[in-house]
Amino acid sequence: MSSTGIDQLRSIEQQFDRESASVGDLRALEDLRNRYLSRKSGLLTAQLQNLRNISAAERAEFGRVANELKTKIENGLSQLLRTIAEREKNAALERERLDITLPGNRRRIGRRHPLTIVRKEMEDIFIAMGYTVEDGPEIESTYYNFDALNISAGHPARDPRDTFFISEDLILRTHTSPVQVRTMEKIKAPVRIICPGRVYRRNAADPTHTPMFHQIECLLVDEGVTFADLKGTLERFHKRFFGEKTKTRLRPAFFPFVEPGAEVDVSCIFCEGSGCRVCKQTGWIELMGAGMVHPNLYGYVDYDREKYAGFAFGGGIDRYSMLKYNINDLQLFLQNDMRFLEQF
Repeated sequence: MSSTGIDQLRSIEQQFDRESASVGDLRALEDLRNRYLSRKSGLLTAQLQNLRNISAAERAEFGRVANELKTKIENGLSQLLRTIAEREKNAALERERLDITLPGNRRRIGRRHPLTIVRKEMEDIFIAMGYTVEDGPEIESTYYNFDALNISAGHPARDPRDTFFISEDLILRTHTSPVQVRTMEKIKAPVRIICPGRVYRRNAADPTHTPMFHQIECLLVDEGVTFADLKGTLERFHKRFFGEKTKTRLRPAFFPFVEPGAEVDVSCIFCEGSGCRVCKQTGWIELMGAGMVHPNLYGYVDYDREKYAGFAFGGGIDRYSMLKYNINDLQLFLQNDMRFLEQF
């Protein structure tokens, strides 16, 4: 009985060696384990259950051989598990292999709008000269937008064909000058501010006009301020913004809120004053209006017109941006075309 039982164990061992060599995945490994070690139907388990039918003298030898075979099968199964796991890991690494020399999928990084870039640059220039930045409402009363700025009732700027009226007394502001009046109402001289922001006019959209655009205005009020201070400030600003070679000139002009008033030109930044298509061969580009604050304005804010004097000037941020970046169509700033915006 013992000899026959041991022969069966040897046969099981040989069968395990053959079948284990063909195991290729975890499912086949589990089937192999159940075939030999299952508690109910395993081949080796069945032999161990026959141990009670063997005589006591032969039982020790049979038990030793059976235990050795069980240990071999368990070790073989463990080794197969490690081999299959390593093989599957290597296969996964091969499938998921990353070529780090290839360009990655870059996340698109947001950028500041060109008008925001230019506005921030202008603010930085004036802040460095001691000015503060002020803001005000875009829906404005006719008092602050017109009356307090010495713009009479019959002035063309009040025409509904030029201005967006919300009601008889409320409009979308046509310039940022109302911020100057509101600021002077809040604080006493000296005042040194800039007022950047959106403004609105009934313009037909074309390459040089839009119904909504951006302005920046400057106001300085103090004792002893002269026209020379205005010109010096304008020269310093334009040299910082366009470059040290830039020249500034002032030509007489009329604006209701300044006296005297002037149109402000800068030497053409494209031809450096020699004449080109942009400056229409004149060598100069008109950019803003300026002048000494009209004495009538001081009455609206309770300033002593005999004691204080000041200057003010303002221009379009959009216009400065077009010149700085050589852009020929104002509408590009408002179309949200990524091909345009990604250049800045």
